[in-house]
Amino acid sequence: MADIGKLVRLLKELEEDLASCTRCGMCQAVCPLYGQTGRETDVARGKLVLVENLSREILDDPQAVKKRLDRCLLCGSCAAACPGGVPVLEVFLKARAVITGYLGLSPVKRAIFRGFLSNPDRLDNLLKWMGRLQGPFTRSANKILGTSCARFMSPVIGDRHFMPIAAAAWHTKASRGFSGPRQDGRIRVVFYPGCLADKILPRLADAAMEVFAFHDVDVFVADKAPCCGIPALSSGDVKTFSTLVKKNLNIWQPLDFDYLVTPCATCTSTIVKLWPAMEDYLWDKSRKTKEQVRKIAAKTMDISAFFVDILGVEALPDAGPETVTYHDPCHLKKSLGVEKQPRSLLGAAGTCRLIEMKNADQCCGMGGSFNLEHYELSEKIGAKKRDAILATGADTIATGCPACMLQITDLLSHAKSRVTVQHPIEIYARSLREKQKEKPK
Repeated sequence: MADIGKLVRLLKELEEDLASCTRCGMCQAVCPLYGQTGRETDVARGKLVLVENLSREILDDPQAVKKRLDRCLLCGSCAAACPGGVPVLEVFLKARAVITGYLGLSPVKRAIFRGFLSNPDRLDNLLKWMGRLQGPFTRSANKILGTSCARFMSPVIGDRHFMPIAAAAWHTKASRGFSGPRQDGRIRVVFYPGCLADKILPRLADAAMEVFAFHDVDVFVADKAPCCGIPALSSGDVKTFSTLVKKNLNIWQPLDFDYLVTPCATCTSTIVKLWPAMEDYLWDKSRKTKEQVRKIAAKTMDISAFFVDILGVEALPDAGPETVTYHDPCHLKKSLGVEKQPRSLLGAAGTCRLIEMKNADQCCGMGGSFNLEHYELSEKIGAKKRDAILATGADTIATGCPACMLQITDLLSHAKSRVTVQHPIEIYARSLREKQKEKPK
């Protein structure tokens, strides 16, 4: 049974966050979901009205409230465009926590989040077995992109073209401590691959390690890889979110390091923005714990921003024959303001020429769990991104978010495209390998 007193307190906090919303409608112009449906309840303004009346609505029809709150990509387009500075994402996440606290988690999500996501070893073992057994149930969809599709009808996979699960989680083979005592002038980095790079795109994590080694960065990779918590938080499961924050803090807090670097836009944004914003939902609300969360958040960086802003990697004047276009992940540009750095890293490769696509920062339609629950809408939103990519005629589409990579790969695979999908760090790592080969022996 929900704690009504706690619900009332949380609802009052939301009311304070909503005070600056003037209903101007600026969010309508940028919301990718509203652009498809034209429904007021799908845009931020409509949802904020719902949140304002949450105390009444939650008692009248809680399931309808949940359904409307869940129809959101959490892309942050509305927050970035809001002239009043309403913390829309924080409001929505807290509202989802309220409604989940009232209704409880569905049995499926409870099993996934609390049975596996909050237990990294158990999740690794599950995905390891899924990786080994996936062969008979899948077939190749696009050999250029490396995608597969379901061999038989599947209510979970549907018509998706997806990247296969890795045979083993990347961190289980790559874990390492720092090389030794701190050395003057040598930067020490904790590398956090994120779930998708760790379990589906290990080539991305391998590329990152190559580049760290080239620039003589001392790197720590943990032998455990707890999720950053965003899937659970997006579903209002603050208990699992809190558990995962605690597990990660227990790994990172004792270490002496300069930066925590991740190639995942969503992980970066979650740790930098959402961990501190949701600190009142953590297992421990003490000042010490909150300071630890803020300290880690302050040290966390996107991998492109790290190499460009900290190590000074610069674009080269000469470009190679390969053409690349770049998609701005919502959580990088709109949440963190990271826009120039990935393009600089691509320029530093010296092997490709950047061709900007139309509306490079328009959402690709992934939205994490939104794609799982609303695949048809996700696909329709993504169609604009697919068409913009193909219109450039580029050989490769680069983006700084593994989730966006999976979405764009699906879209291009369905289109029978030969455009490859890569992370900027992969392209930069490849250029370094090529330069090493060119050196006289």
